[in-house]
Parts: sequence; C-alpha cells; structure tokens
Amino acid sequence: MYTTVQFVHSYWAYLALIILTITTINVLVSYFSGKEFAARDFRLALFTLIVSHIQLLIGIVLYFVSPLGAKAIASEGMSAAMKDPNLRLYVVEHPLAMILTVVFITVGYSKHKKKLTSKPKFKLLAIFYTLALIVMLSRIPWANWF
Repeated sequence: MYTTVQFVHSYWAYLALIILTITTINVLVSYFSGKEFAARDFRLALFTLIVSHIQLLIGIVLYFVSPLGAKAIASEGMSAAMKDPNLRLYVVEHPLAMILTVVFITVGYSKHKKKLTSKPKFKLLAIFYTLALIVMLSRIPWANWF
C-alpha cells in the first residue's frame, strides 16, 4: 500500500505544482494588465483548489503509512526526528508547509468569490496563490523528486 500511495502522491504533486504555477502566472498577468475576470479564470482557480485538496488528502494517507511519517516518530521519537534534517523534512517541515499551501489556496479562493469586480478578485488570488506557490516550492523534497 505504501508504494502505491507514494507513487500517486509523487505524480499528483507534479499536477499540483504545474496547475498552481499556471494559475499564479495567469492571475498575476491578468492583475497587472487589467484584464476582466472571466469564466476561464474562475475555472483555473477552482481546479487549483480541487487538485491541491486531493493532494493534501493523499499526503495525509501517505504520512500514516510511510516509514518517514508517523511511523518514524513512533520508532525514533520526535527529538531524534528533529535532529536529523532529512527526517525532519518528511516528519514536520514538508507536511506543515503543504498544509499552509492548501490554507493559502483555500483562503484566496474563498475571499476572491466575495469581490464583485475583476481587480480585487485578481489581487486576492495573486497574493494568496503566490504565497502558496512560494511555500510549496520551499519544502518540496527536490532530491527525491528527480
């Protein structure tokens, strides 16, 4: 089960990163160029929200079946996990950063729906999706991804 969940989590992460990057670039370009908010922009933001939430759910399952997640804390102890930079990345930093990423995406999406005009919609999406992208990029385990 572990290898299957890890496989799905790893490849869904590519989709999550690509769609978040595309959406962030789209809202930044649209905000600075003064475009009108269209159905395409709404769909992109919604698709980013859905993909990121699915990735989070897969990641939560992986955290509990992986030897580098909750099992590492149970076997090694939290103090040992915090002393090992690689283990700390998987046990604490990566999960926390990805939860923050999904929170930023969710807050940005929720707040943009309440605005009535294009400029504030793009501004909120640009702020929150850019923050989400920065946090996501900061804690991806790049060594294991390539």
